[in-house]
Amino acid sequence: MHIVLSGYYGFDNVGDEAILLSIITALRKEQPDVEITVLSNNPDTTSKTYGVAAVNRWKIKEISKVLKTADGLISGGGSLLQDQTGMKTIPYYCLIMRLAKFHKTPVFIYAQGMGPIRHPLSRKLTKYTLNRVDRVTLRDEASKELLNEIGVKQAMSLVPDPVIGLDSSTFRSEWLERQAFAADGYLSVSIRDWPSEVNFMQKVADGLDLLAEAGHTIVFVPMHDIHDEKSSYKLVKMMKQKSIVAPGNLSIEEKVAIIGKSDLLIGMRLHSLIFSAIEATPFIALSYDPKIDAFAEIAEQPNLGHVEQDDWNGEELFKQASAMLADRADLSIKLRTQIKGLQTAAQQTAVLALETFRK
Repeated sequence: MHIVLSGYYGFDNVGDEAILLSIITALRKEQPDVEITVLSNNPDTTSKTYGVAAVNRWKIKEISKVLKTADGLISGGGSLLQDQTGMKTIPYYCLIMRLAKFHKTPVFIYAQGMGPIRHPLSRKLTKYTLNRVDRVTLRDEASKELLNEIGVKQAMSLVPDPVIGLDSSTFRSEWLERQAFAADGYLSVSIRDWPSEVNFMQKVADGLDLLAEAGHTIVFVPMHDIHDEKSSYKLVKMMKQKSIVAPGNLSIEEKVAIIGKSDLLIGMRLHSLIFSAIEATPFIALSYDPKIDAFAEIAEQPNLGHVEQDDWNGEELFKQASAMLADRADLSIKLRTQIKGLQTAAQQTAVLALETFRK
């Protein structure tokens, strides 16, 4: 069987690369001889990293050629169908799906998070395209409600984010093992830049300063390579106390290990929260998007507030973190139990995809 994967791949975003790794791993677990071609912004790196074939995601003629002979197209995971980051995103992913259907190749929506989809053209295009795919699986109830609202009539199943199914038991970080602080405990932080009238970065800096003053080592883990690395150093400069920034170009496995071995994560990026959950490390979410709220609710972990709202501060971050650290052992056990069922369910999404393509 030959499957083509379409997503935000090859852009050095560790969250999306973790999704890709998780889907490839899950498919190969179910069918070891599966052939996989990834549509990537950096085909050479994608091919070498994951041991797959890869095609430049911008070369439509090449994509059409590979879709013509494929047994199925997987669109996802991640938040692909949204117009928050621009008006070209939805047309691109819908074009890939419509190309597949033109060649009579089945299309499977794999654990996607939908929205926001605000523009009338975006909504119309999403409705038209998804009503013609073969199966839709979504990672949260809000995505299902949004698609119902815009007129998608396809049956939709709720499934976990693919990364929840990742087996991290062998992951380690050579960078972390070289650090003197590693043996004494530390707090991990995942921050990203986001346009807001509220100076949320200063609020986070204030809270982290209080935690550092209380004796906690602060370690930033950039999830989107150079982009989050810049945001991390920006926040470091806003702090009065010392903190550490891990290299932005560390592997997925290393970043999972760093977050997993920390005492607590304070995170904005969705997949930093998921990395924390699969390692049973308690976390505090800081929201910029409904997907953050949705996962914090699924994992039953606190959501401190939204970066565009001025109803929280650094003192509250400090108090919340301190309370969780005092109860860390019990919170970790509870989180491990909470996630265990989701890990099994995440593997079943790959089963559904393969069943769809075999029909």
